[in-house]
Amino acid sequence: MPRRKIRVTGAPEAPLRDAFAALRSALGAPDGFPPEVQEEAERAAKAPTPPSYDAPARPDAKGAPAPTLGDAPAPRKAKGAPAPPSYDATDLPFFTLDPPTSTDLDQAACLSRRGTGHRVRYAIADVAAFVVPGKALDAEAHRRVNTLYFPDGKVPLHPAVLSEGAASLLPDRPRPAVLWTIDLDADGRTLAVDVRRALIRSRARLDYAGVQRDLDAGTAEEPVALLREIGEARERLEAERGGISLDVPEQEITRRGHTYELRYRAPLPVEGWNAQLSLLTGMAAADLMLAHGTGILRTLPAAPDGAVTRLRRTATALHIDWPHHVSYAALLRTLDPRDPRHAAFLQECTTLLRGAGYTVFRDGVLPALTTHAAVAAPYTHATAPLRRLADRYASEICLAAVAGRATPDWVLAALDALPREMADGSRRAGTAERSCVGILEAALLKDRVGDVFDGCVVDVDEHRPTVGTVQVRAPAVIGRIEGERLSPGEVLRVRLTRADPATAQILFAPA
Repeated sequence: MPRRKIRVTGAPEAPLRDAFAALRSALGAPDGFPPEVQEEAERAAKAPTPPSYDAPARPDAKGAPAPTLGDAPAPRKAKGAPAPPSYDATDLPFFTLDPPTSTDLDQAACLSRRGTGHRVRYAIADVAAFVVPGKALDAEAHRRVNTLYFPDGKVPLHPAVLSEGAASLLPDRPRPAVLWTIDLDADGRTLAVDVRRALIRSRARLDYAGVQRDLDAGTAEEPVALLREIGEARERLEAERGGISLDVPEQEITRRGHTYELRYRAPLPVEGWNAQLSLLTGMAAADLMLAHGTGILRTLPAAPDGAVTRLRRTATALHIDWPHHVSYAALLRTLDPRDPRHAAFLQECTTLLRGAGYTVFRDGVLPALTTHAAVAAPYTHATAPLRRLADRYASEICLAAVAGRATPDWVLAALDALPREMADGSRRAGTAERSCVGILEAALLKDRVGDVFDGCVVDVDEHRPTVGTVQVRAPAVIGRIEGERLSPGEVLRVRLTRADPATAQILFAPA
């Protein structure tokens, strides 16, 4: 699911760098890895050892093997590979698709036609081939939980020797992977699912802009060209079931001399089609877990009325027409992320995802909530193990489910603590994200203290009606407002009284 994406163009000035450093310190974000963790990662990078599944299937295993896929790669040993997975799929033309600067490549795709439908092969970095449960590297991953992103860098989940090296699905290098094979019918509906360990080799490291140009020009080769067909089919099914994919634009703050300007970069269509492959895999993984009777789901209840009401006020502030008979999902499909007002609204729509959590179940006792409201189906995180802790465990459960075997003991031992760990990590990541936005928007406005703007009150403190939150129309920023008694939805002129990048504070007063 989407997160707010922030990018600073031009070297941040010293106060911004200091603010980001202070934020990392406040969050307890580690600076580098302990020596024993780094040493273990370097040893693992030289000799990955995927977990063994030679034990017999459990007689009462809940899961059943998925239907056999006719042309799955034949098992054969890869020459020179240490502890190889059971399948060598290095002859298949996988490719990765990411932003051009990405080096921690979690996923690689291989797309083909199958009758009137398609076959999606989706390879996920096999982190369990490098991380031994209970050792220093594993403990550090549980401490970090996920990769933290800042405009001036990131704090990775795993050491770079793995996340940007031996475990990353970089091109022209054999890599251990968890290989999903999903057959789709002509409408994009799932017919059969298989998942197994494999050795793969990506043929190409592609970026969104280049692939979009090739698709638009009709010059993309078929394995890549099929991304449009499959992505559009899955988008139609998403709309049919009532799901929502937010085309969250990238918030770009550009330095201009001694000041900054705000703009939004709209995502390309290919980014949405690529995201559909990850959603497809996460949905397939959730279904396997539910059939297996053990798993960890990503769940989200329906948005409360108050959250949607707040978004309606934001729409009013940004002059976005939202008739009362139009649903939230229907409105989103009418928005153009290239329009700055729509872009700002889509950024705020991510607040409806804040109720998402992780739900663990085992021994066939299913939870009361099994669905993710934005996906409109059962769903789990399974496709980003280099950057998110829970995905490593999701892969192991699904491998056991398809093989009809018991879930590994080391997975079961960690399962109950994962929701709390992931919640803590998600809160830390959310705080980092929101604080970075506040720092950058304060930098944008720091030279405009005293200026007057058009705004709309989107929220009011229930205990202090003179304190609330205001959405400014241009530039499209959100800040605290203090002054006379405020009313939710009130349109008014506001004066900027404070903009401090060091504290990420933006304060307005009625003009």
